[in-house]
Amino acid sequence: MPTFSAYDGTELAYHEKGEGEPLLCLPGGPMRASVYLGDLGGLTAHRRLILLDLRGTGDSAEPEDPATYRCDRLVDDVEALREHLGLDRVDLLGHSAGGDLATLYAARCPKRIRTLVLVTPATLAVGGAMTVEDRAEAAALRKDEPWYPAAATALREIAESGAPSAGWDAIAPLTYGRWDAAAQEHRARSADQKNARAAEAYYGEAAFDPPATRTALASLKAPVLVLAGAYDGGPTPARAAELAELFPAGVRQVQPGGGHFPWLDDPEWFVRRVAGFLAQD
Repeated sequence: MPTFSAYDGTELAYHEKGEGEPLLCLPGGPMRASVYLGDLGGLTAHRRLILLDLRGTGDSAEPEDPATYRCDRLVDDVEALREHLGLDRVDLLGHSAGGDLATLYAARCPKRIRTLVLVTPATLAVGGAMTVEDRAEAAALRKDEPWYPAAATALREIAESGAPSAGWDAIAPLTYGRWDAAAQEHRARSADQKNARAAEAYYGEAAFDPPATRTALASLKAPVLVLAGAYDGGPTPARAAELAELFPAGVRQVQPGGGHFPWLDDPEWFVRRVAGFLAQD
């Protein structure tokens, strides 16, 4: 397992899978160990995945200062990884909350980006948010599923009080295109893969300056793919389109029947779209 030192001396780990040109991958959660990304549906047949364990997660060490868990401060860790790998420019992929981190890196280091792939990304870095209406709209697409009534009730309770009485597990099926055995196993492992303390700091006060980030992204020349799932509530396909429009060379793709983890819902579709996009450069 390779490691490198961050700017403050924290020892960070990353995992390599596959062969070929490197693709730096930033996990979501926020602050979930990169192991949940697996091989991204078989993308390893086309790229060498560099899966970063963010500080305090997976095999990476915890920092002395917990304030360094904040999303904008993690940008320096991504840059340290690029330097460690000896790459002039990078192909960068960010999933979910990792999409905010990837977006901030692109805004701060635009000349270091060769291509950017944002998979069902969070959009707080540019001033976006997952609304109650977005969640309800996406959930309604699943109204024929046997678990839908419990999920709909939980969503209403979240909107009213911030937490469902039945627990967050009731809405878990909404994040997957298919609530099958593989999805349930993937969900069951999530709690042990996440650093809850770090997650609280990730979106800490002053983490984002959306106007400045939007301005910086307007001059990013690199191709950008924003990939959404048709069933995902955060971002919905409409929100993903809004994000893609912020980039001069941004495009949006929507996976039919896809949720928040599209490489699990339809691996072949996911790999074909992402590998095809990366091959255009």
